[in-house]
Amino acid sequence: MKDISIQFGINVMNKRKELKITQEKMALLADIDRSYMGRIERGEVNITLIKAYHLADTLECNIRELLP
Repeated sequence: MKDISIQFGINVMNKRKELKITQEKMALLADIDRSYMGRIERGEVNITLIKAYHLADTLECNIRELLP
């Protein structure tokens, strides 16, 4: 399961960088603490489906683009 969290985080980070958004700005837009955003991108936490969809909305993409 850890691999899923890691790949999800990598996908979030790649999409964020593609949009040229800093981690701090992403956290602000997604209403997430910046340090928690970093933990998501490193795959250190399991997030809820609601939070995953919220991140996809913030990144203006379909959730499928973030899922491994």
